Amino acid sequence: MELILASQSPRRRQLLEEQGYKTDVHPAQISESISTALPLDEALERLALDKARAVRPGFPDRTIIAADTVVVYDGEILGKPADDREACDFLMRLSGETHQVKTGVCILTPGMEITFTDTTDVRFRVLEDQEILAYTRSGKSADKAGAYGIQDSGFVESIHGSWSNVVGLPMEKVNEILHSLPKKGCTTTV
Repeated sequence: MELILASQSPRRRQLLEEQGYKTDVHPAQISESISTALPLDEALERLALDKARAVRPGFPDRTIIAADTVVVYDGEILGKPADDREACDFLMRLSGETHQVKTGVCILTPGMEITFTDTTDVRFRVLEDQEILAYTRSGKSADKAGAYGIQDSGFVESIHGSWSNVVGLPMEKVNEILHSLPKKGCTTTV
């Protein structure tokens, strides 16, 4: 299956291609701010839908995937850090604690709009100040929600839920939906 990925995330593209999907990247040119007027899951799904719809005019006959991932700790959204100082702050707060990673996803076909949110609970081990500094100075925190990548940080003690969701796209659910797409459909939410 050939997909349009409405995201510039190399990690999402890699996840899709590892599952055998041919993926063309065409990031949506929209604001990525999350609405505070909606419950978080609904706001993430709406943002993913807006991204997919923004790309749709260029690819009316293709399946488009869009997603947005956030880290939630103690009721606060930790998005991509603005700088190394904020990245250090995020990681210090997550040290030895459990947080949630939420990804809102939209799969847009010529006949269907499917949106959902996947949530994974992630527990960090206690982090040393020096390893936090080394990780943030390496640049690996810069474009990641919560200032870390599960695949390259070594900070995660345990997870409950989808590992790939923490990377940026819950592939178990995405595969399930893509493999069950009908030829014709209607608008739906799962």
